[in-house]
Amino acid sequence: MQKEIEITLAPHKNDIENIMRISASTLKINIERIQDIKVLKRSIDARKTKPFYRLRLTVFIDEKAPKSEFTPNFNEGELGEQVIIVGAGPAGLFAGIRALELGLKPIIVDRGKDVKNRRRDLAAINKEHIVNPESNYCFGEGGAGTYSDGKLYTRSKKRGDVKKILETLVAFGADVDILADAHPHIGTNKLPQIILAMREAIIAQGGEVQFDSKMTDLLIKNGAVEGIEINGTRKIKAEKVILATGHSARDIYYLLDRKKIAIEFKPFALGVRVEHPQNMIDKIQYKTEDRGEFLPPSSYQLVCNTKERGVFSFCMCPGGIVAPCATAPGEVVTNGWSPSKRNNPFANSGIVTEVKESDVSDFSHEGALKGLKFQEKIEQKCWEAAGKTQAVPAQRLLDFMQDRKSLDLPSSSYIPGITSVELKEVLPDFVIRNLRKAFLEFEKKMKGFLTNDAVLHAPESRTSSPVRIPRNKDTFEHIEIKGLYPCAEGAGYAGGIVSAAIDGQKCIEKMMEAKTK
Repeated sequence: MQKEIEITLAPHKNDIENIMRISASTLKINIERIQDIKVLKRSIDARKTKPFYRLRLTVFIDEKAPKSEFTPNFNEGELGEQVIIVGAGPAGLFAGIRALELGLKPIIVDRGKDVKNRRRDLAAINKEHIVNPESNYCFGEGGAGTYSDGKLYTRSKKRGDVKKILETLVAFGADVDILADAHPHIGTNKLPQIILAMREAIIAQGGEVQFDSKMTDLLIKNGAVEGIEINGTRKIKAEKVILATGHSARDIYYLLDRKKIAIEFKPFALGVRVEHPQNMIDKIQYKTEDRGEFLPPSSYQLVCNTKERGVFSFCMCPGGIVAPCATAPGEVVTNGWSPSKRNNPFANSGIVTEVKESDVSDFSHEGALKGLKFQEKIEQKCWEAAGKTQAVPAQRLLDFMQDRKSLDLPSSSYIPGITSVELKEVLPDFVIRNLRKAFLEFEKKMKGFLTNDAVLHAPESRTSSPVRIPRNKDTFEHIEIKGLYPCAEGAGYAGGIVSAAIDGQKCIEKMMEAKTK
């Protein structure tokens, strides 16, 4: 017999013995009758004076739980049509897995390096301020998610089967806890092995994965895809191409624009990455001087509307690191990540506001690329302001609010370094104005958030793509080009690991639907 129940327990009692004891008491049964317990959902409720865990469980009474099997259902027959997938991020890898399940042969090409060899290029950014435009935090096996945290929380429940995505990650080595945690997270230290396992499975099942293979042309004839060109020399033929290139592959947008393939401006977000001491955020959220050993580093999620536009937190990283995510020399970009234990002394989060089409009117002559050009200019301006290195412009939070330059700066997790700059010199007026209004509102929600112990890093500019590649909402094919499937973040249809993975799989499914009609 199985019973689904909800229980609450103190942080120091979040262990299997206490869970079983409280479950038996809740069900009014002898504890010996409980054979197994499966945690369906786990979250921390810190709204009251003392935080506690809230768990939803399936309790197995007088019977064992069935063994869970998390394995892709690969097609056992001979593979059929060849599909080119451009990009080995979550969208590309999950598209590859789904293609093999449905009997298609995926050929995944990525401009960057494999997950192991990417590390050298990340070290070069951090230590030598050298940006490899083909291999960095955004480009390479696993995409941006591999070395920027692996947060799996998504609001996109209606997009597709979130559970299947999480179970697939478990099949390739992720901790089973991600199936239950309210805000699942893998950690940058664990993701590389999971990505490697996915690649090895794709190859073992008959797919291909090619690195150092940049798509330099899209081959089109009579309005239909014929294949792609790699590195300006080699051609791969296929009648189906999935563009899963991520939101930072600007050369793809330039290529489509040159070939007069329809693209359009898409609103995006711009702002800063704010970093606080983690113990300060813990005190605010848990309402205690010391969270102790039984509570994880706390996080937050903030949003407000300044009447002019929305401002919101993005990619909050408890116990995390602010990372340099430029994809070309002459620009600086920030992002954040956390290891699985989230045990670094700082907490960081993007705080951003919407960039509308009217905000980029100075670049109207660039057509669909006007948002991209605006974004580029901000990143280049920040690079120049910080001494033409990968150091970033920075300002203490209260100094920012009071419109004064920081005479000194606190410690930061950002390895290339930070430089004192008045952020109003590098960010547009509407961004500065709305961030200041939002920080006042955030202080009301989190008393103590507004402090000079916090430092702002600029810019946080790659939250999403400034360009959309339009596709048919029913078939997922490009509105003009037959066989071309714009996919996930780079096409403007997803925002994070899980939603990108879902979109990659749905592109394959839509492809198969078209074949059977």
